Amino acid sequence: MDTDAATATGAAAPPPPLVRIARDRGITTLTLDSPHNRNALSARLVAELSAALAAAAASEDTRAVLLAHTGTTFCAGADLTEATGTATAPATATATDPATAGPLGLARLLRTLVELPKPVVARVTGHVRAGGLGLLGACDISVAGPGATFAFTEARLGLAPAVISMPLLPRLDARAAARYYLTGERFDAAEAARIGLVTLAADEVDAGLAPVLDGLRKGSPQGLAESKRLVTAELLRVFDRDTDALAARSARLFGSAEAREGMTAFLQRRAPAWRR
Repeated sequence: MDTDAATATGAAAPPPPLVRIARDRGITTLTLDSPHNRNALSARLVAELSAALAAAAASEDTRAVLLAHTGTTFCAGADLTEATGTATAPATATATDPATAGPLGLARLLRTLVELPKPVVARVTGHVRAGGLGLLGACDISVAGPGATFAFTEARLGLAPAVISMPLLPRLDARAAARYYLTGERFDAAEAARIGLVTLAADEVDAGLAPVLDGLRKGSPQGLAESKRLVTAELLRVFDRDTDALAARSARLFGSAEAREGMTAFLQRRAPAWRR
């Protein structure tokens, strides 16, 4: 139904998509397009991204997926307005939908990225925080530009990077993970590359991506899928072992009084009660 027809019948026009899809010479680009909340992992965005990934996996014309973003933030992590109950749940989200079921929904999304038979490449030109770093960890290759910044902010909110640890800890330098998990310090693309969070820090992102995408276009579907299975095998073992426990830990933390204070303080732009 077009907009005029919807208006004539009194029906509301559907909201614009939060994930835009484009295709070019074997590369399917999925662009996170929810700048009003800094591309936070809302229930609707998780559901749309999961559906778009499933479609890309089934597409014979897709050699690889490029995960990109609009605005100055790649992904801000969890949607805190949903987590604190200050936002109305979208009409498309249901408690029984596995793609939108909180920590388990995030775990499923990350596993989908890891298991996808097509390589997934991240194009990062903005800020990445908290759960957004989990998306990077689940991607096979990532290129970040000079405007990109990164931070694990969970500890400052009374939370912990629980579910996202599954794709991240096997790839991160252990000492760096301890430092940034605990301090919440912001770091740049060069440091992200040094510690294994991203593949490449580039002065010009598209120039850095060009040889990567060119190489992926030359790969055969079977060759790419089987090669990816080799490099993601350990990550999948971690998901098999830890998903239930880490999702339960995440849910417990999000439901705690301390985290509610931390998230509320963040949304209200004030210091939480424990700040010294």
